Amino acid sequence: MYRREFLHLLTASAASLSFASCADSPGDRWGAVLPKRKLGRTGELVTCLGLGGFHIGWTSESLAAATIEAALEEGVRFFDTAESYGPHISETRYGTYLVPKYRDEVFLMTKSGAKTGKDAQAHLDASLKRLKTDVIDLWQIHAIKNPDDVDSRLANGVLDMALKAKAQGKIRHIGFTGHASPDAHTQILKATGGDSEPFSACQFPVNPVDVSANGSFITQVLPEAQNRNLGLIAMKSLADGRFFAEKFVKGKQRWKTEDPIVPHQLTIQDCIHF
Repeated sequence: MYRREFLHLLTASAASLSFASCADSPGDRWGAVLPKRKLGRTGELVTCLGLGGFHIGWTSESLAAATIEAALEEGVRFFDTAESYGPHISETRYGTYLVPKYRDEVFLMTKSGAKTGKDAQAHLDASLKRLKTDVIDLWQIHAIKNPDDVDSRLANGVLDMALKAKAQGKIRHIGFTGHASPDAHTQILKATGGDSEPFSACQFPVNPVDVSANGSFITQVLPEAQNRNLGLIAMKSLADGRFFAEKFVKGKQRWKTEDPIVPHQLTIQDCIHF
């Protein structure tokens, strides 16, 4: 991306990303709270950083509990998970260590990769039981892969199920996520756009190596999502670890390279700031 285009994009993004959009966060009964920002059309104020739930599902029980407590102590009040993390273990651990004690103070998000409305309903019912809550603050259609995947899930009733659950009070807000295809995001917005657009939020990778052969979430998705006042949730701020020479998951090496994408140029702080 040319420098001028990049600076123009940052200027256009200032409304939703600037510190001016942060609400004062004096704290709650558990201590100091990180600055909060309005999550788009949800109207909800959420902490500007959240805890991702994937790792809660595969680490040890004791470390998962300690991670949840550490996040709360550092002021995080936005907690992410998905029915597939673990699988199911992440939600179960939130239901054990987070929700019973902290539910009133946290914003709770879970997700489903279901391909049909029937499966999505089963996932939601099980998520509510595992999380030990009556309502999900944000439930997201998870990991849409490409435009065809979007069209298939919509045709098979996944969104219809979510809208019904929202009307029943089991879901407060509906969103969607994707990891690899900006075209999938633009397709779901196009297919469901209009005055009665069902989505309140969306989630996608945001990092300094966003531009790739598959397109760019920052240039293709972010401006359109802002125009629709969707809550924007950034993930993969470290490009899923691909800034580094190696990555381990569950103690097993996922990859190792002598030539990391951005060797010795970016720190973790740089990427989070970006």
